[in-house]
Amino acid sequence: MTVREVYLESATVATTLLAHPAVAESWNAPSVLAKLRVGGLTAHLVSQVTQVPPVLGAQIVDERISLPEHFARSTWTDGDIDSEVNTDIRRLAEEAATAGAAALTAAAGAALTELRQRLPAEPAQRVIQLPWGPWALSLDDYLITRLLELAVHCDDLAASIGVNTPALPAGGLDTVIGVLCQMAARRHGQTALIRTLSRAERAPKTIAAL
Repeated sequence: MTVREVYLESATVATTLLAHPAVAESWNAPSVLAKLRVGGLTAHLVSQVTQVPPVLGAQIVDERISLPEHFARSTWTDGDIDSEVNTDIRRLAEEAATAGAAALTAAAGAALTELRQRLPAEPAQRVIQLPWGPWALSLDDYLITRLLELAVHCDDLAASIGVNTPALPAGGLDTVIGVLCQMAARRHGQTALIRTLSRAERAPKTIAAL
Protein backbone atom coordinates (compact mmCIF):
# COMPACT_ATOMS: atom_id res chain seq x y z
CA MET A 1 0.00 0.00 0.00
CA THR A 2 1.14 3.55 -0.66
CA VAL A 3 1.46 6.13 2.12
CA ARG A 4 -1.61 7.87 0.74
CA GLU A 5 -3.69 4.69 0.82
CA VAL A 6 -2.52 3.93 4.35
CA TYR A 7 -3.35 7.46 5.48
CA LEU A 8 -6.88 7.26 4.01
CA GLU A 9 -7.51 3.90 5.71
CA SER A 10 -6.16 5.19 9.03
CA ALA A 11 -8.27 8.35 8.78
CA THR A 12 -11.29 6.13 8.19
CA VAL A 13 -10.48 4.25 11.40
CA ALA A 14 -10.25 7.55 13.26
CA THR A 15 -13.54 8.93 11.94
CA THR A 16 -15.27 5.70 12.97
CA LEU A 17 -13.95 6.19 16.52
CA LEU A 18 -15.12 9.82 16.50
CA ALA A 19 -18.68 8.65 15.94
CA HIS A 20 -18.70 6.44 19.07
CA PRO A 21 -21.50 7.65 21.41
CA ALA A 22 -19.11 7.80 24.37
CA VAL A 23 -17.18 10.62 22.69
CA ALA A 24 -20.12 13.03 22.85
CA GLU A 25 -21.17 11.72 26.27
CA SER A 26 -17.69 12.43 27.70
CA TRP A 27 -17.15 15.72 25.85
CA ASN A 28 -16.49 17.88 28.91
CA ALA A 29 -14.74 15.20 30.98
CA PRO A 30 -10.96 15.18 31.45
CA SER A 31 -9.09 13.13 28.88
CA VAL A 32 -6.06 10.95 29.63
CA LEU A 33 -3.90 13.88 28.49
CA ALA A 34 -3.12 16.45 31.16
CA LYS A 35 -4.94 19.78 30.82
CA LEU A 36 -7.10 18.61 27.91
CA ARG A 37 -10.74 17.60 27.94
CA VAL A 38 -12.17 14.83 25.78
CA GLY A 39 -13.70 17.48 23.53
CA GLY A 40 -10.35 19.18 23.03
CA LEU A 41 -8.61 15.87 22.35
CA THR A 42 -11.32 14.96 19.84
CA ALA A 43 -10.94 18.31 18.08
CA HIS A 44 -7.18 17.79 17.84
CA LEU A 45 -7.73 14.32 16.36
CA VAL A 46 -10.23 15.71 13.86
CA SER A 47 -7.69 18.29 12.73
CA GLN A 48 -5.39 15.52 11.50
CA VAL A 49 -7.96 15.02 8.75
CA THR A 50 -9.50 18.46 8.24
CA GLN A 51 -6.17 20.29 7.95
CA VAL A 52 -5.07 18.26 4.93
CA PRO A 53 -7.33 19.73 2.18
CA PRO A 54 -6.23 23.33 2.88
CA VAL A 55 -2.59 22.22 2.89
CA LEU A 56 -3.03 20.83 -0.62
CA GLY A 57 -4.01 24.29 -1.81
CA ALA A 58 -1.37 26.31 0.02
CA GLN A 59 1.42 28.09 -1.86
CA ILE A 60 4.96 26.81 -1.28
CA VAL A 61 7.05 29.58 0.24
CA ASP A 62 9.77 27.76 2.20
CA GLU A 63 12.45 25.15 1.66
CA ARG A 64 11.60 21.47 1.53
CA ILE A 65 13.28 19.41 4.26
CA SER A 66 13.44 15.70 5.07
CA LEU A 67 11.17 13.94 7.56
CA PRO A 68 13.97 13.39 10.15
CA GLU A 69 14.87 17.07 9.92
CA HIS A 70 11.21 17.98 10.39
CA PHE A 71 11.06 16.10 13.69
CA ALA A 72 14.45 17.47 14.74
CA ARG A 73 13.17 21.03 14.25
CA SER A 74 9.78 20.45 15.89
CA THR A 75 9.68 21.75 19.47
CA TRP A 76 6.43 20.02 20.48
CA THR A 77 8.34 16.75 20.86
CA ASP A 78 10.36 17.95 23.87
CA GLY A 79 7.91 16.56 26.44
CA ASP A 80 7.20 19.91 28.09
CA ILE A 81 3.41 20.15 28.16
CA ASP A 82 3.62 23.74 29.37
CA SER A 83 5.83 24.94 26.53
CA GLU A 84 4.43 27.73 24.38
CA VAL A 85 3.78 25.48 21.40
CA ASN A 86 2.03 22.75 23.42
CA THR A 87 -0.03 25.32 25.31
CA ASP A 88 -1.14 26.78 21.97
CA ILE A 89 -2.04 23.32 20.66
CA ARG A 90 -4.31 22.74 23.66
CA ARG A 91 -5.86 26.20 23.40
CA LEU A 92 -6.69 25.78 19.72
CA ALA A 93 -8.11 22.32 20.35
CA GLU A 94 -10.36 23.50 23.16
CA GLU A 95 -11.54 26.41 21.03
CA ALA A 96 -12.36 24.06 18.16
CA ALA A 97 -14.22 21.76 20.57
CA THR A 98 -16.89 24.42 21.13
CA ALA A 99 -18.37 23.36 17.76
CA GLY A 100 -19.47 20.12 19.42
CA ALA A 101 -19.09 16.44 18.68
CA ALA A 102 -21.60 16.21 15.83
CA ALA A 103 -20.16 19.15 13.89
CA LEU A 104 -16.57 17.99 14.24
CA THR A 105 -17.39 14.42 13.25
CA ALA A 106 -19.22 15.71 10.18
CA ALA A 107 -16.27 17.95 9.27
CA ALA A 108 -13.86 15.01 9.50
CA GLY A 109 -16.14 12.90 7.32
CA ALA A 110 -16.45 15.62 4.69
CA ALA A 111 -12.68 16.18 4.59
CA LEU A 112 -12.07 12.45 4.26
CA THR A 113 -14.51 12.21 1.35
CA GLU A 114 -12.66 15.04 -0.40
CA LEU A 115 -9.26 13.48 0.26
CA ARG A 116 -10.32 10.14 -1.19
CA GLN A 117 -10.74 11.99 -4.46
CA ARG A 118 -7.76 14.31 -4.28
CA LEU A 119 -4.87 12.35 -2.78
CA PRO A 120 -4.61 9.60 -5.42
CA ALA A 121 -4.44 12.27 -8.14
CA GLU A 122 -1.57 14.24 -6.59
CA PRO A 123 1.82 13.91 -8.36
CA ALA A 124 4.33 11.48 -6.88
CA GLN A 125 6.81 14.26 -6.08
CA ARG A 126 4.21 16.68 -4.69
CA VAL A 127 5.54 19.14 -2.09
CA ILE A 128 3.33 20.94 0.43
CA GLN A 129 3.79 23.97 2.66
CA LEU A 130 3.26 23.22 6.34
CA PRO A 131 0.61 25.38 8.02
CA TRP A 132 3.04 25.87 10.92
CA GLY A 133 6.82 26.20 10.95
CA PRO A 134 8.82 27.81 8.14
CA TRP A 135 9.48 24.75 6.00
CA ALA A 136 7.89 22.42 3.46
CA LEU A 137 7.67 18.61 3.17
CA SER A 138 6.90 16.14 0.46
CA LEU A 139 3.22 15.25 0.54
CA ASP A 140 3.98 11.66 1.56
CA ASP A 141 6.25 12.78 4.42
CA TYR A 142 3.55 15.16 5.59
CA LEU A 143 0.99 12.35 5.57
CA ILE A 144 3.37 10.23 7.64
CA THR A 145 3.34 12.98 10.29
CA ARG A 146 -0.46 12.84 10.23
CA LEU A 147 -0.37 9.04 10.53
CA LEU A 148 1.68 9.41 13.70
CA GLU A 149 -0.87 11.84 15.10
CA LEU A 150 -3.78 9.61 14.14
CA ALA A 151 -2.23 6.56 15.79
CA VAL A 152 -1.24 8.28 19.02
CA HIS A 153 -4.44 10.26 19.48
CA CYS A 154 -6.81 7.43 18.53
CA ASP A 155 -5.25 5.56 21.44
CA ASP A 156 -5.56 8.63 23.68
CA LEU A 157 -9.22 9.07 22.78
CA ALA A 158 -10.07 5.39 23.17
CA ALA A 159 -8.43 5.32 26.60
CA SER A 160 -10.27 8.50 27.57
CA ILE A 161 -13.71 7.09 26.78
CA GLY A 162 -13.01 3.54 27.98
CA VAL A 163 -13.09 1.60 24.71
CA ASN A 164 -10.56 -0.58 22.93
CA THR A 165 -8.05 1.24 20.77
CA PRO A 166 -8.98 0.63 17.12
CA ALA A 167 -6.43 -1.21 15.01
CA LEU A 168 -4.62 0.68 12.29
CA PRO A 169 -4.09 -0.95 8.89
CA ALA A 170 -0.86 -2.95 8.88
CA GLY A 171 0.98 -0.46 6.69
CA GLY A 172 0.03 2.39 9.00
CA LEU A 173 1.22 0.53 12.08
CA ASP A 174 4.54 -0.31 10.46
CA THR A 175 5.08 3.30 9.42
CA VAL A 176 4.23 4.74 12.83
CA ILE A 177 6.40 2.23 14.69
CA GLY A 178 9.29 3.04 12.38
CA VAL A 179 8.98 6.78 13.00
CA LEU A 180 8.67 6.33 16.76
CA CYS A 181 11.74 4.06 16.84
CA GLN A 182 13.76 6.65 14.92
CA MET A 183 12.65 9.38 17.30
CA ALA A 184 13.39 7.22 20.35
CA ALA A 185 16.87 6.38 19.05
CA ARG A 186 17.60 10.04 18.46
CA ARG A 187 16.48 10.93 21.99
CA HIS A 188 17.88 8.00 23.97
CA GLY A 189 20.51 6.47 21.68
CA GLN A 190 20.55 3.33 19.56
CA THR A 191 21.80 1.10 22.36
CA ALA A 192 18.91 2.02 24.64
CA LEU A 193 16.43 1.23 21.88
CA ILE A 194 18.02 -2.12 20.99
CA ARG A 195 18.23 -3.20 24.63
CA THR A 196 14.62 -2.29 25.31
CA LEU A 197 13.45 -4.34 22.33
CA SER A 198 15.75 -7.31 22.89
CA ARG A 199 17.28 -7.41 26.39
CA ALA A 200 14.84 -6.67 29.19
CA GLU A 201 17.51 -7.21 31.84
CA ARG A 202 19.59 -4.32 30.46
CA ALA A 203 16.78 -2.10 29.27
CA PRO A 204 16.60 1.52 30.45
CA LYS A 205 13.55 2.72 32.35
CA THR A 206 12.05 4.39 29.27
CA ILE A 207 12.72 4.98 25.60
CA ALA A 208 9.64 7.15 25.09
CA ALA A 209 9.88 8.95 21.78
CA LEU A 210 7.52 11.76 22.82
